[in-house]
Amino acid sequence: MGTQSWKALLAELGGSVKVDDEGHVVVVDEKKLRGVPVDILANKAAFGKPGEMAAARWLLWELGQALGIYPASINGLYMARGRGEVRLNFTVPAINLRAMAYDSARAVFRAAAPRKVGALIFEIARSEIGYTDQRPAEYFSVVMAAAIKEGFRGPLFVQGDHFQVNAKKYKAEPDGEYQAVADLALEAMKAGFFNIDIDTSTLVDLSRPTVEEQQRNNFEICAKLTTLIRKHSPQGVTVSVGGEIGEIGEKNSDETELRAYMDGYNKSLPKGMPGLSKISIQTGTSHGGVPLPDGTLAQVKIDFNVIKELSKIARESYGMGGAVQHGASTLPDEAFHQFVRNEATEVHLATGFQNIVYDHEAFPSELRERMYSHLRKACASEQKAGQTDEQFIYKTRKKGLGPFKAEIWALPEKVRSAIRASLEDKFGFLFDQLSVGDTMELAKKYVPPIRIHKRLEDFQAKGAGKEDVSGLAD
Repeated sequence: MGTQSWKALLAELGGSVKVDDEGHVVVVDEKKLRGVPVDILANKAAFGKPGEMAAARWLLWELGQALGIYPASINGLYMARGRGEVRLNFTVPAINLRAMAYDSARAVFRAAAPRKVGALIFEIARSEIGYTDQRPAEYFSVVMAAAIKEGFRGPLFVQGDHFQVNAKKYKAEPDGEYQAVADLALEAMKAGFFNIDIDTSTLVDLSRPTVEEQQRNNFEICAKLTTLIRKHSPQGVTVSVGGEIGEIGEKNSDETELRAYMDGYNKSLPKGMPGLSKISIQTGTSHGGVPLPDGTLAQVKIDFNVIKELSKIARESYGMGGAVQHGASTLPDEAFHQFVRNEATEVHLATGFQNIVYDHEAFPSELRERMYSHLRKACASEQKAGQTDEQFIYKTRKKGLGPFKAEIWALPEKVRSAIRASLEDKFGFLFDQLSVGDTMELAKKYVPPIRIHKRLEDFQAKGAGKEDVSGLAD
């Protein structure tokens, strides 16, 4: 099965790639590869039959190794920031690609290349894996294909965002819910995600009498998952692990919570084990924004002082890169440079890019309406009393991306190129606002390449199946 799969796929690549007698993947003609052949690989990695899907994902991994595109952990860069070795005047964008991931990733790289952006993360949350129908191996492979297509070179930071414990499930069956997150972390690392954000902030219990007790389940379960990640990390890789003290959409985080969490977390780790590289906090945002009755978004007030204060404590007291902001992509344009001014280490961006795709003038209105009709039936139970249709659609339309993924990927090139151009403009604007231009050499300095070769067999094992992701953060 394996040999026939990759040989048949190689034949489709028109001689741009070969596998030598020792089983090494060799680039014969990069220019040709970056044409139709890599498009074929991306499509097979996402939609191929099992044998050809595994072959495409293996070839993409090995082509990355051959071309100098390497899966990487941003831990080294963040810890250098914590030591004061790296300037604080940039904030790393962490980009969630929910829709038309291959074209969206191409737009990211096209915006990054002229600016020499190296401090850049691609990510997908546990919830998004479910409703966009993108398991980690697919997501990594598609991003790698886009990197090859656009001629990228350097560290490829791919991250598990909000690998979150569902509080309701944890209360009913703690071992089962812990294991679900643990299994996802292992699956993601195997796929090339060398950055994992653990979100156990859902387990904070504000009814407890002290802040330490309120945070106990949060820091103990995060430490337990960190220990698992360290045990299974690839040789020579210190996976970047992030924690979270404040659930997005709830009350703003403060110093007392940060110190209680970090002190408890560090005590819970085995002695000498590397800990967190960053900490996610709440400052007033909401995932996806807050839709008004007409479907437009309400203005959100962020407390940037919280970011600056907690980032400083995270660096100076705990040696981390600093604080992370979630739920920011729908903020007004003038807000983004404030993250840099207030020393945020990382900012997570998702819904705004989904909105560009859905609302683009080139996106077929007929397809959009079919997606909305599907949501009105499939998600009818989620419509709250008093919620307008516009509000309902805005909050649920992310869940139309998985069922219609193949149709969106297959849109005509004229449509996709128009959407890519708009996305590229947006990514370029954000890179400029977050001041990540000219960070490629910095990223390479603190994250040197580690060669990790894989076999075709590594991609033939099935990943986890679909799960109920309702109630999980984006």
